[in-house]
Amino acid sequence: MKRSIVKLVSLLIAAVFIVSCGKDAAKDKSLEQIKAKGVFVVGLDDQFPPMGFRGTDNNEIIGFDIDLAKEAAKRLGVKVEFKPVAWDGIIFSLNKGDIDVVWNGMTITDERKAKIEFSKPYLNNRQIIMVQADSTITGKDMLKGKIVGLQLGSSSENALNEAADLKKSLKDIKKYENNTLALMDLASKRVDAVVIDEIVGRWNMAKKPGAFKVLNDDLGKELYGVGIRKTDLTFKEALDKALDEVKNDKTGEEISKKWFGENILLK
Repeated sequence: MKRSIVKLVSLLIAAVFIVSCGKDAAKDKSLEQIKAKGVFVVGLDDQFPPMGFRGTDNNEIIGFDIDLAKEAAKRLGVKVEFKPVAWDGIIFSLNKGDIDVVWNGMTITDERKAKIEFSKPYLNNRQIIMVQADSTITGKDMLKGKIVGLQLGSSSENALNEAADLKKSLKDIKKYENNTLALMDLASKRVDAVVIDEIVGRWNMAKKPGAFKVLNDDLGKELYGVGIRKTDLTFKEALDKALDEVKNDKTGEEISKKWFGENILLK
């Protein structure tokens, strides 16, 4: 009996080892495949300034995350391609294989971590509430009975969902394909407030001085990371290493100062 038990345990250990090795072998192919392809495809919302958006000169996709992705790709010895994807379906596109990463000011959340892997965080962010500059609204408690806009499928939507009492008090929530449309409606007074990533919101405020203001209240702090498939662990390790190199030398500082006027990258 004891011999049988020992034999059974040995077989189980061997099986676990084989499965583990199989998984390791499978995951190791991700970096090899990227190298063989010579390019990784970045999925993004191309109307998300300053992270990734269309430039006015030639409609080329530019932005902070665009510059970071290009530099990381260079250090991996490959090229990078940018593919606009509807934000509310971007995780599906990633897991389906239409894109290789989501690199677009993506907030790291538990809900998303259940579906995808993330790089190391590279930026801090908050979910802020923007209103018109002449608005009488001074705090989130004054949003009762008001109309609030946000981007569909964004962390702004998640943040408002988590603020259950505030959400329940609103007259309506308008959901947009992108933040640009939400802010256009705020400027036109079709909504009373917009919940938005602070980095994106303040960049838009700088472009339109005197149009908007930010309430002191926020709907939570968060971190940005690059979204990667759970199976692509060797690619993730290589990308993390490349990002660390960029963040810790002058290149990352120069990219950050170009878009924000200071170095805001997390070390």
